[in-house]
Amino acid sequence: MVYLASDKSGDKSSPKPPESTPKHVSAYNRSIKERIFHGLLFEMLAILLATPIAAWLTNQSLSHMGILSAVISFIALIWNMLFNWGFDQIQMRLQFKRNLFIRMAHACMFEIGLIVFSVPFIAWWINTSMLHALILDIGLILFFLPYSFFFNLIYDRTRARILNKRTV
Repeated sequence: MVYLASDKSGDKSSPKPPESTPKHVSAYNRSIKERIFHGLLFEMLAILLATPIAAWLTNQSLSHMGILSAVISFIALIWNMLFNWGFDQIQMRLQFKRNLFIRMAHACMFEIGLIVFSVPFIAWWINTSMLHALILDIGLILFFLPYSFFFNLIYDRTRARILNKRTV
């Protein structure tokens, strides 16, 4: 069964959980507008942080790696919205809490999916083998796993504070 919620702007694209859904689960019911905002914020900060590191590690120009970062960020943005929407759907259905283990699993699953989508492009863009691109991507993942974990933790807590202020 699909439930639709609407925010004040009339966006009816987010599923609305039943009234019996625990607060910790319904807290992740987000509109498409919010998912786009979340994804764009995540990727803009990622580009600003990762591009100089990638340029330094690969001995490529900042502009060359900036384009690569932007394309990977676009791929990641689409993947982020789809993955998090699916994750939220599963959470609403199974009604689990986002504890430390779940957050770590979430970050790992997201990064594994991103590897599948990004390694072929990296190999083509920097004219290298799939293995070298995978090694480079693994290096970036060592940065992005904690980045993803802490970004989403801070985002969720900030979002909860904002929503709590609106309901008071």
